[in-house]
Amino acid sequence: MKSDSKIQVPDELELDLNLLPAHVAFIMDGNGRWAKKRLMNRVKGHEQGAQTVEEVVTSCRELGIDVLTLYAFSTENWARPKDEVKALMHLLKGFLKTKTEEIRKKDIRLNIIGQIERLPDDVRKEAEQAMAATEKNSAMILNLAISYGAREEITRAVQQIAAKIKSGILEAKNITDKTVSDHLYTAGMPDPDLIIRTSAEFRLSNFLMWQAAYSELAFTPTLWPDFTRQEFYQILIDYQQRDRRFGKV
Repeated sequence: MKSDSKIQVPDELELDLNLLPAHVAFIMDGNGRWAKKRLMNRVKGHEQGAQTVEEVVTSCRELGIDVLTLYAFSTENWARPKDEVKALMHLLKGFLKTKTEEIRKKDIRLNIIGQIERLPDDVRKEAEQAMAATEKNSAMILNLAISYGAREEITRAVQQIAAKIKSGILEAKNITDKTVSDHLYTAGMPDPDLIIRTSAEFRLSNFLMWQAAYSELAFTPTLWPDFTRQEFYQILIDYQQRDRRFGKV
């Protein structure tokens, strides 16, 4: 996909717009620590992190990246204090309510991956309306991973495949890697070329574990609310210097 004509990459950055990843995924980590360092409530960190989300979405759209996936809320996050979960759901609803029209105008298709049925009714309704409003957009896909866990996703896929075998739709001998991929939340999308995690943590935390088989990984000590467009560009430049062999010589 061609980049947006409005892109403004600093001249000193040697970013090749023809060698960009098709799919970038972020593990957005560090909101709570950002707030704690400033003696603030954790929710303030999530609010600041939402501004970084807007910056990253805009950057990816301008660059012409096809798919952006943001790990917003994991299946394990439901175990956090109820007040924090409630605040996060409120922020999510607010984001969907106020930003859907902007996303639509930018020709971005919004997609929720994860257990959307577990969301509070009002949040789920807002999410479904946002997806419906942007379903015909084609310039970029924005995946919000909400109540998402890779093990749950793979288990769900196996259950669906098993049901097809039981009903005679599919034979076990015909199951391939593509069969599994076609039953994941990201069916029809390219696997992430690049996964970026902020806040100096070095793990995937149950995120896109099937899809990440050959993803390039980038880790930064920057807390998510402090992550900038300039740092994103630098990570992309580093990505372009890597030799992706996919197991070959």
